[in-house]
Amino acid sequence: MCGIAGTYRWPDGKAVTDRLTDVLAHRGPDGAGRYSHPAGDGEVHLGHRRLAVIDPSEAGAQPMASDGLVLTYNGELYNAPELRTELAAAGVRFRGTSDTEVLLEAWRRWGTACLPRLRGMFAFGVFDERTGELVLVRDQLGVKPLFLLRRGDGLVFASELKALAAVTGGSLEVDRAALVASLLYYWVPDSRCALRGAEKLPPGSWLRCRPDGRVERGRFWDLKDVAAEGAERARAGEQPDLHTIVEESTRRHLLSDVPVATFLSGGLDSSYLTALAARERPGISAYTIGFRAEDARFEAMPDDLRYARRVAERFGVDLREIEIAPDVLDLLPRMTYHLDEPVGDPAAINTFLICSAAREAGVKVMLSGMGADELFAGYRKHLANLIALRYQRVPRPLRRGLSAAVDRLPVATSRRGYRSVRFAKRFLSFAGLPEETAFRRSYTMYDRNELLALIDPDLAPVVDDVLTEHADTYRDNDLDDFVNRMCLGDARMFLPGLNLAYTDRSSMAASTEVRVPYVDVEVVRAAFAVPGDRKIVGRQGKAVLKKAATSVLPREIVYRPKGLFSAPLRAWMSRDLAPLVREVVNDGELVRSGILRRDALRRLVAEDAAGQRDFSKHLWHVLTLEYWYRGATSGSGQNPPTA
Repeated sequence: MCGIAGTYRWPDGKAVTDRLTDVLAHRGPDGAGRYSHPAGDGEVHLGHRRLAVIDPSEAGAQPMASDGLVLTYNGELYNAPELRTELAAAGVRFRGTSDTEVLLEAWRRWGTACLPRLRGMFAFGVFDERTGELVLVRDQLGVKPLFLLRRGDGLVFASELKALAAVTGGSLEVDRAALVASLLYYWVPDSRCALRGAEKLPPGSWLRCRPDGRVERGRFWDLKDVAAEGAERARAGEQPDLHTIVEESTRRHLLSDVPVATFLSGGLDSSYLTALAARERPGISAYTIGFRAEDARFEAMPDDLRYARRVAERFGVDLREIEIAPDVLDLLPRMTYHLDEPVGDPAAINTFLICSAAREAGVKVMLSGMGADELFAGYRKHLANLIALRYQRVPRPLRRGLSAAVDRLPVATSRRGYRSVRFAKRFLSFAGLPEETAFRRSYTMYDRNELLALIDPDLAPVVDDVLTEHADTYRDNDLDDFVNRMCLGDARMFLPGLNLAYTDRSSMAASTEVRVPYVDVEVVRAAFAVPGDRKIVGRQGKAVLKKAATSVLPREIVYRPKGLFSAPLRAWMSRDLAPLVREVVNDGELVRSGILRRDALRRLVAEDAAGQRDFSKHLWHVLTLEYWYRGATSGSGQNPPTA
């Protein structure tokens, strides 16, 4: 994994590409490369920062040029050995053993037709010296990022948004519509960009720039089509062998010439991958997290650490334990810089600290269980939305009485929080709503009226645009399976917009590559061939994955209560971050600029402090949004904060 950047027919393109590449240095500390060539009446300049994982020799250096084709590439191809064999049989002679060279030769032989054949995570730019064309590509599921900016006939691209902001001299303005979307979701959806004018290349697509100024776009993979094909397979009675598919994906994701380790939370997803990886690589290392005892008690967090220890002992894994008691006041500006856009999920901090510890131990590559919950219906929201269908059959007077009773219960006292009350209040906030609205409310931060009350009245039309976009995306399918409709919605919105985004940005901030074996095209195909009634059975989410995992893991791990890869936000808000919350609410830039209303924020703080509502996640996101906005509007966001 690396950092890629470049310009195409862009003013002062060489200097701009040099600056882009320098900003991405943390993504690739093992090497840097540049390439320049005429393109029509302008020039193309490509840059690369290398994290050497496959073939660390100079034979794998980039940008890689060969017989008129030049490639700058970020990612890994897990089926590179098979493609190499096929290309060699057709007469291709390889100089090294890198997957970069395999990709370059696959493009030479098949062009865009090679893209559906690629199994991996990738974003790349390939330039053809003969035609003067530049093509940008992003992988099927959006694991790897690619940001771009077009002006006139010119284009600039990079792995990170901060690089584009740096080379445009702060001329990229904040997109307030994207900020409204981030308030709703607590991240910026993949369809939007926090800086106006910039965009994210959509997953499974390519963009071709021609020297005459024409731009062509295409799509080589569509998750909606994959879900539809899976539904057909399910109707035909096909039963994918999920264990074999996950096992094979894990084995492929271990392909590396440098040490590989795993995340191990003690939950099903990471435990399953770690067990499979340990079979393939005995003695593999794993990293897990714990929290300060007082924070865990206050948050009523499950003891994930003891489960991680059991898995490690059973499979001979070298477990490294990290206690997360961070100075969040120092980490906030650092994380905001590296996350590129407002991201209100504190799990980004966990990822950064784990990857930092791994990197210090000499580990460059980590396997993560990311994606299993989205694809196999493992989140509480999936079960909750199913239960909501039954709840709607309860007589309305009884529902009103239950809601009133739960509303009076506190979510916390001064000494501890009550998770069951938080869950009950959350459930009742959406249980009576129509399907798409209920699904949205089950994982977003505010309903329409709450969001309108929080923001500048001039931004009100944006709220309806954002809600309509969610509805359009959720309904854009012909699936007759409610559970798989939710999984498809998550795989198109939640997974690339939040989880894959923060994983990439947090890990690369620590110069570490994170691979996601569940977010593999073959695993995804299998996931959508599984009917919803096999994903959620009774009150068990991810039932089909749990059944597969029992061939490897003990039942106490497979069927333990679901843990959370999160942080003790309520404890942080009431202690470490309380002064900062007061400062931001009363005199922050978002309030002074009029984007957020001071009175509405004060109500959130008061209700949270009284223990009636849990607004810790909302307030955490306001803090991340505040820090991001300060950097974006002052220009300081173009440079990493100093310690």
